[in-house]
Amino acid sequence: MAGGLLVVPTGVIVCLHVATGAAAGAAAHSRVLALLLGPALHIAADHVPHQDIPSRRFEIVSGVASVALLAARRGPVDPATLGAISASAPDLEHVVPSLRPGGKKLFHRGGGRHHRSGGLPTDLQLLLAGTILGFLAASRRKATSESAAAL
Repeated sequence: MAGGLLVVPTGVIVCLHVATGAAAGAAAHSRVLALLLGPALHIAADHVPHQDIPSRRFEIVSGVASVALLAARRGPVDPATLGAISASAPDLEHVVPSLRPGGKKLFHRGGGRHHRSGGLPTDLQLLLAGTILGFLAASRRKATSESAAAL
């Protein structure tokens, strides 16, 4: 336990992975680039000292709900939505063992070395994720020819 929170070896909270991936995808204006940036953003975020939410259920539900919000507001193939999916997908290896080649995790090999007290608190991570997702959901892309140009 660190500061009243159980520190578990995952990564920054899933909502923050979704939000940063969505922001990168929106900024990239490219579906392909959004998909390519996601895993790199995931790794970078996991190297920031941080605290985690001990509830796997909360992580899964909040991550799925965040992606669903983006898909509903911006479309399922919008670069922001694809960036969100791509940046959060590496966390699937925590819950789907078949995604671990040879039984070893590809993205989370450090054993939680960035999980320590004094790291980025969970409430701040939730605030940042909510702010980013709220902005992106509110600034819904228009379905025009500019969507086709995002390829």
